Amino acid sequence: MIFSEWRRFYTIGSQLLKHGLDELIPQSWKPWPVRLLRSSLFWLRNRHAKQNRGARLRLAFEKLGPVFIKFGQMLSTRRDLLPPDLAEELALLQDRVPPFDGNEARKQIEMALGCPIETLFTEFDPKPLASASVAQVHTARLKSTNEEVVIKVIRPDIRHVIFDDIKLMRLCARIIATLLPNNRLRPVEVVEEYRRTLLDELNLMSEAANAIQLRRNFENSAELYVPKIYSDYCRENILVMERIYGIPVSDIEALKANGTNLKLLAERGVEVFFTQVFRDSFFHADMHPGNVFVSYEHPHDPQWIGIDCGIVGTLNRQDKRYLAENFLAFFNRDYRKVAELHVKSGWVPPETKVEEFESALRTVLEPIFAKPLAEISFGHVLLNLFNTARRFNMQVQPQLVLLQKTLLYVEGLGRQLYPQLDLWQTAKPFLERWLRQQIGPQAAWQTIKEKAPFWAEKLPEIPDLVYDALNQIQHQQHLMQGLYQQQHKHQRRNAQAQYMLGTGGALLLSSVLLFPTYQTTAIAGITISAFCWLRGWWKLTRR
Repeated sequence: MIFSEWRRFYTIGSQLLKHGLDELIPQSWKPWPVRLLRSSLFWLRNRHAKQNRGARLRLAFEKLGPVFIKFGQMLSTRRDLLPPDLAEELALLQDRVPPFDGNEARKQIEMALGCPIETLFTEFDPKPLASASVAQVHTARLKSTNEEVVIKVIRPDIRHVIFDDIKLMRLCARIIATLLPNNRLRPVEVVEEYRRTLLDELNLMSEAANAIQLRRNFENSAELYVPKIYSDYCRENILVMERIYGIPVSDIEALKANGTNLKLLAERGVEVFFTQVFRDSFFHADMHPGNVFVSYEHPHDPQWIGIDCGIVGTLNRQDKRYLAENFLAFFNRDYRKVAELHVKSGWVPPETKVEEFESALRTVLEPIFAKPLAEISFGHVLLNLFNTARRFNMQVQPQLVLLQKTLLYVEGLGRQLYPQLDLWQTAKPFLERWLRQQIGPQAAWQTIKEKAPFWAEKLPEIPDLVYDALNQIQHQQHLMQGLYQQQHKHQRRNAQAQYMLGTGGALLLSSVLLFPTYQTTAIAGITISAFCWLRGWWKLTRR
């Protein structure tokens, strides 16, 4: 481990101890050597003893930087998993991270655009509108169109912090992979996937492209609105987009005061998620409350507003198919189908006994399903599924990590808006409809429609292609016939050679036996046998 990694490792440990987070671990889990070691680290005492445990956890994550802040953001949406005091404090990480100096932001914008800020903007507020883990946002007004915009600016010197954390995570992953070479969690692959995700967030040109794609996918949609991106003003470290006015999705009181239909809003959140995943294969994978708003307009027919598209996920056709079938099997409590799909998809080893896997799933999940579906957390079901599958050597699927995280976000938001949200009832019709479109006559007709332009383009070329194919077949037949004749000729020559060698050997043996009595005959036999050997050798070596 190099010095910088040791230093970061020490920083993480010291910050956790300085914020008294070791006190969250039950005493029964800490043997006396651990307690003795902790008491000896007197210079790392708890310096925030007057703060509650939630505030200490939030402050520690803020100190440790973007990797930990994003982890806290994810945890803040899981109010069904965390105590309320922890969830409420971690929710402050979503858009209330301490900002950096607005003048520094101005300098970065001017350096990126290559001109004074007044050249392109008539207004610029140095006070940030919001501050997040990787960047902060300032309001402005375009000089050319007089439109209100926001400018997102990457935090200065943030890259080295992220790189140090990633290096440390990589090192830990390699150590785990070395100590446990058959580890089904695949730590190296998971860390690599997380690394790509974080680095994508540092390139705002990538975020701009993602937002443009997502906006196009939901153009004229009543369910989701994505702000316009002004790509001419975007650079790797700054992004300019339309300013939106909406109610933060976490502000339930404001939503109620606006007359928002919370039940429909929660259901639409689920529908938007599944539409992104299964229709578009392109989904917003960072849907924590700080990135989601609700339009003030038509509250009876509420519309989501999504921002910050730095993290997106994609799935291939095969993964989508297996996911949809797995979800429906869950809804129908068909554990046999779930087990078979896991084996068929390669998520568990092929030698897994389906009957044993099915029995284990039923044992763990059936007590959960005994409750009304509206009271069941899909996140808890997935957690129990993965814990069970790990007993059968299920490996983590890196391509599904973002999907799993996003699903937890969506369920957390939905239950926060409408605690009676039945995620199962909302998602099931969508998945059934999607599968019908992928299987059967409708899917076949859709494939024909998609392929028809390509086939029409190639139709004039078909006669030439058929002619060329027939010529090729004829040429191959001639080659095969020639090879067959040549092989037959070689086989016949080899047979003759073997006959001559065998005859020569027999004559030589006979001549040796006759030599004492019939010398003249024996010499003639030896001569003939030598001729047979020479003739046989010549045939054998001739090409």
